[in-house]
Amino acid sequence: MVEEMAVGLNKGHRVTKIPVKRRPSRRKGTTSKRVRFVRELMREVTGFAPYEKRVMELLKVGRDKRALKFIKKRVGNHTRSKRKREELGRVLQQMRKAQH
Repeated sequence: MVEEMAVGLNKGHRVTKIPVKRRPSRRKGTTSKRVRFVRELMREVTGFAPYEKRVMELLKVGRDKRALKFIKKRVGNHTRSKRKREELGRVLQQMRKAQH
């Protein structure tokens, strides 16, 4: 039996794989506990911006697309506006849960 094959899926010299450490750049974008806490606290203290209140009213009525268009006009980016709409939708759900 031949140790190393010249052709096929397992061709080439046999080597042991070295486990590669995850780069710190892979962590980018994930929020830490501290940052999450600070943002939550700031939201609690400052409340919502006027445009966010208007968006929440639109979402209550069920005008999701209109809300998205409105946010996009204020924020300037489609992806960010979708994220903002989701965030405000979650806030509305939490408010409804708190009432019951």
